[in-house]
Amino acid sequence: MRIHVTFIDRVGITQEVLAILGGRNLNLDAVEMVPPNVYIDAPTLSHDVLEELKDRLFRVRGVEAITVVDILPGQRRHLQLDALLAAMTDPVLALDSAGHVLLANPALVALCGREPAGESLGDLFSDAALQTALLENGFRLPLREVTLNGEALLLDATPITDAGALLTLYLPSRIGERLSALHHDHAEGFDALLGDSTPIRTLKARAQRVAALDAPLLIQGETGTGKELVARACHAVSARNGAPFLALNCAALPENLAESELFGYAPGAFTGAQRGGKPGLMELANQGTVFLDEIGEMSPYLQAKLLRFLNDGSFRRVGGDKEVQVNVRILSATHRNLEKMVVEGTFREDLFYRLNVLNLEVPPLRDRGQDILLLARYFMEQACTQIQRPVCRLAPGTYPALLGNRWPGNVRQLQNVIFRAAAICESAIVDIGDLDIAGTSVARQNDGEIESLEAAVEDFEKSLLEKLYGHYPSTRQLATRLKTSHTAIAHRLRKYGIPGKG
Repeated sequence: MRIHVTFIDRVGITQEVLAILGGRNLNLDAVEMVPPNVYIDAPTLSHDVLEELKDRLFRVRGVEAITVVDILPGQRRHLQLDALLAAMTDPVLALDSAGHVLLANPALVALCGREPAGESLGDLFSDAALQTALLENGFRLPLREVTLNGEALLLDATPITDAGALLTLYLPSRIGERLSALHHDHAEGFDALLGDSTPIRTLKARAQRVAALDAPLLIQGETGTGKELVARACHAVSARNGAPFLALNCAALPENLAESELFGYAPGAFTGAQRGGKPGLMELANQGTVFLDEIGEMSPYLQAKLLRFLNDGSFRRVGGDKEVQVNVRILSATHRNLEKMVVEGTFREDLFYRLNVLNLEVPPLRDRGQDILLLARYFMEQACTQIQRPVCRLAPGTYPALLGNRWPGNVRQLQNVIFRAAAICESAIVDIGDLDIAGTSVARQNDGEIESLEAAVEDFEKSLLEKLYGHYPSTRQLATRLKTSHTAIAHRLRKYGIPGKG
């Protein structure tokens, strides 16, 4: 049992309260002092024993109230941190001041195939030089490429004063989302939605209206259009903006893990479950907003459980029998056609109508032509800041390619393309050869044979490199021939597995 004792603050009062509990040989797992309050976790304390002790506790001078609580404040903060780390799809680890792993999130554990706590950074990455460089520079290093279990990743280090650092690893394809996350930190509400095209202005105007309405909102749009950014903006300008905004990607976790992350679990719900149970995002976001991304991927079982919650605001934790009541607003998003899924029987019709009380459609980038160059310049500035290099700019020769691309990956793809260009370009001017979309005009020539624009670009690029590599058998020679950097060529040779890449 966990209890909360409120008192008039005076020296020694906490020791007197604890002495009464200790006199009954009760184990105290945790004690948290937040004057004028003390929170106590006593697993063997029962309601009957507490009633017996109340008279003695109230005789302690200054004790004003004794209540039973579900969780201690520090434990709640720890669980919120665990929930945030678990929700992060990027691998994250915390280091002590000597470069040893203190904590790794589930994504990092899955990537390295083991729990790395206690290992040195040099052993984890098989790179002693990396650990030395981090320690010598106070954990302040520009974004750099590392390899873990054969996977090429970008490492971002954030020093924690006198305590070590937090390291985040990104797949190259995720760096656009990283820049988007940085943007969230500095922009409020709809200022985060960059652009002045008619579609984006229409979206902002409609979103401003629906954000103020405290009802479920369904956000639809293609992958990479910025649906979570819209959801965060709606939360930021709503009456709930002072409470948490917590997100769950329904496609990222299997059904059982998604259920426990969303609704929590009761004590002893399964082997290895945390003693005392664990609240889910619904409880942790009480009075705030829960964002369910890729709602179209939710299993039928979870669809039914979510529908019940939307009906009355209550649910049961996994393995529990107690009804939990919370007040959260549900925002959801999908790139799929839910109406078609309803007809096909893969998505519940009743749930669709409960989620689709309000709706927004996020336009694809190809319909926002006048925003493309504005976004590209902004992402270039962000990328240069992120990798700690002087700001570079796009050459006018890149404009036709940027404007003419169909951008199947939308804003996220544009972010990634610009970031890669900033990372590999050695000049202050980013030209067409530095963009991953170079060569698209050639790819279009065989229109009847291609599956997609990106596939055509990759086929052309691979064919060209295979043809030239025999004549220019080193990254520097080939880079000179193609008038680009040897770093860019080395990356592409690795990407396409061309022999002799070293």
